Amino acid sequence: MKILQVMAGADHGGAEMAFVDMCAAMKEAGEDIVVLTRPNKVRVPLLEAAELEVYTAPFGGPVDVYTPWRMASLIREFQPHIVQTWMSRAAKKTPNWKKVKSDQRYLVVSRLGGYYKVKNFRTSDYFTTITPDIKRHLVDGGREADTIRHINNFAETEEDVTPVRRSSLDTPDDATVLLTLARLHKNKALDILLEAIKDQPDTYLWMAGEGPERAALEKLAQELGVTARVRFLGWRTDRAALLQAVDICIFASRVEPFGTVFAQAWAQKTPVIVSDADGPRQFCNHEKDSLVVPRDDAPALAGAIARLKDDKVLQLSLVNEGYQRYMNEFTKDKSVSAYLEWYLEILTREGIF
Repeated sequence: MKILQVMAGADHGGAEMAFVDMCAAMKEAGEDIVVLTRPNKVRVPLLEAAELEVYTAPFGGPVDVYTPWRMASLIREFQPHIVQTWMSRAAKKTPNWKKVKSDQRYLVVSRLGGYYKVKNFRTSDYFTTITPDIKRHLVDGGREADTIRHINNFAETEEDVTPVRRSSLDTPDDATVLLTLARLHKNKALDILLEAIKDQPDTYLWMAGEGPERAALEKLAQELGVTARVRFLGWRTDRAALLQAVDICIFASRVEPFGTVFAQAWAQKTPVIVSDADGPRQFCNHEKDSLVVPRDDAPALAGAIARLKDDKVLQLSLVNEGYQRYMNEFTKDKSVSAYLEWYLEILTREGIF
């Protein structure tokens, strides 16, 4: 199957890493994959390292006529069966087959990882969503249910890794170490996490991510008196090595349509605390595979951290149940197979295959 994967994307973010992971996984599965994305000093090298054919375009605003032209030219050259778009900007820039009229008819399949405006997907033929509730959102917006398939993100990260040495990040070996993997954005509630560790002097926080709130978070850490225990790591691609080195993963978002991080923690057998944001509450079960706390509630988060770090039996229970959830629902093989089965189903439905 020939698949053109299309994403605009921010400089950094979870969806952007999921895009890289899925493109590489589909190529690994034997599919013919070509990528069109914005120039990016992290994403493009990772895609090229996976031996993918990568093209770039600006994905600008309404005056950007180059991107649709470049995409149409690439479609005529590559002759894909599926054009898979990620998020809304890529979908808005993607022409359907009726406009391009390439020799090979193709379907535009748009992946939604959030509650985007349905009007941005006028040229989309079919959809994938990463949660059941986002599928509901599309149906409420007028799309037919049989054009939408819910498929989970997969949670594999890097393989055969060595855990990050705590000493390399100036962190005592006997400290309780928390990790958050998140874009430094208000939606991620990292301010709440900083407040939660204020009165836990033996607890260190590794904050892996980059984004517009970095300066504000550094200032808040100083005001709270926790700067000495917080490590701003910047954007990292060694997710598994970080998860294996820490005691607890924290995912405290106030706004989160899904949140692959909790499943990545399950995959690496790291106990996880999540907020009750939209995504986590659809998947995470309190005191079974995770601890779930109310959004924007620093005392509740602090209590969950204190409870979990002192209860080894609970840690083990959450890890075992979480790993089973990962194996049953969030492996790379299950996710890639689900995408390819959906592609084949709709191509057959439309008489293309």
